[in-house]
Amino acid sequence: MTNLKWQKSSFSSEASSCVYLATAPDTTLRLRESDEPDVVLRTSRDAMAALIAAVKTGARQPCAARVRPVALPRSAE
Repeated sequence: MTNLKWQKSSFSSEASSCVYLATAPDTTLRLRESDEPDVVLRTSRDAMAALIAAVKTGARQPCAARVRPVALPRSAE
């Protein structure tokens, strides 16, 4: 897999667990957390936008966002 360019969330402080986001060559989004960098979630831009919108509005019903874990080799980071 192509090396991904990971970006740290601006909401992650230096002392806390950090969330990272990358766009894969197939345009899917990849998310990971600094405590477990080998666990990577894959989702579409539309699903991520729906999830963020649901969180921002405090939705209590599950949104249609689909996020799937993928295992990436260490070299893909």
